[in-house]
Amino acid sequence: MRVEERFLKYVAVDTQSDEASMTSPSTEKQLVLAQMLADELKELGLEDAHVDAFGVVYAKLSANAQGFPAIGLNAHMDTATDLSGANVSPRIVANYDGGEIVLNPDVKMGPKEFPVLKEHIGEDLIVTDGTTLLGGDDKAGIAVIITAVQQLIASGKEHGDIYLAFTPDEEVGRGTEHFDLEKFAADFAYTVDGGAINEIDYENFNAAQAHITIQGKSIHPGAAKNKMVNASLLAMELHGMLPVNMNPAYTEGYEGFYHLTHMQGECEQAELTYIIRNHDAEQFEEQKQFMIRVCEYLNSRYGEGTFDLQITDQYRNMRSIIEKDMRVVELANQAIRAAGLTPHSSPVRGGTDGASLTYMGLPCPNFGTGSYNHHGKYEFASIQDMTKMVEIISNVLLMAKEVSDQMK
Repeated sequence: MRVEERFLKYVAVDTQSDEASMTSPSTEKQLVLAQMLADELKELGLEDAHVDAFGVVYAKLSANAQGFPAIGLNAHMDTATDLSGANVSPRIVANYDGGEIVLNPDVKMGPKEFPVLKEHIGEDLIVTDGTTLLGGDDKAGIAVIITAVQQLIASGKEHGDIYLAFTPDEEVGRGTEHFDLEKFAADFAYTVDGGAINEIDYENFNAAQAHITIQGKSIHPGAAKNKMVNASLLAMELHGMLPVNMNPAYTEGYEGFYHLTHMQGECEQAELTYIIRNHDAEQFEEQKQFMIRVCEYLNSRYGEGTFDLQITDQYRNMRSIIEKDMRVVELANQAIRAAGLTPHSSPVRGGTDGASLTYMGLPCPNFGTGSYNHHGKYEFASIQDMTKMVEIISNVLLMAKEVSDQMK
């Protein structure tokens, strides 16, 4: 099966996660894809392909030769909460001509707004119908991994132990919450969860979520003087105290931000949810402390308990760990070069399960997928790029012994 065929099969399954859910996985529908993947891996002949109690898919391809390191490959099954992943209706724009793509009569995308499209002229692009996201993040990664393993098995070429894991709930920061490293006994691993196919990234945001519940006092507006406390207005006041320039729409590169992801409110009660991001650990802590001070100030003004702030750390920047032993990055660089591309590393303005796995003791930088504009209706995937990513992952698996020997 070609990589694009797998991808189109996977995006037909709605796997959106739910940050408000306390179950694992956060949504039962993720288990539909999980079981589909486990069944597919069994058919390919992988060992112990199964879905565990928490919705994680595990499988192993045993070595057919000595001297190779054990390599892990990971991608996540869930899609972002930003836009629906149900009833995805993809279509292929063959031989993209560089112009505007009409997703539906009301939604169009072109290279003026999305310059990345200029890099894919002449390629075959899989796009949405403008009403849902596509799911390339990270079903393109899943399709790439399984296709690479299928081709490796068919080739009969020598390889070491290969461990696969597909996780739920990465998009809500809980992808590795129940990850079992005993089942995933790799020496090192890679997530396939990025964009550009020449990327190998090993630094990401430090990440936290802040949830604020604001308690107001609802009184009939005709008798509200000196009595009413409008929680929705207090929520607006809090947001207005955050630095305007630390909005993700105004930041890039290493610049951190506060991002309001959810709000709801009435006079009696309001809720705000933010994600807090920064590559620098000290600045990240300063951002969290600033949010704490804002809420403390507002409580001193409106009464203790008016603002209830809960901050939850989600993941950390893996750079400080990976830099201690760059062999895992060098193997990736050589695999990319062998595919005819120039490797590039840049700070990921997001996170992957690999960051958490790295802090659990398993070095795990991140490859691209060949899909772009994630988390929205303008998402697209390049068939040629996904095919090239299959080649790059195959190179990693085949070159691991040679590169490992060179760097001893």
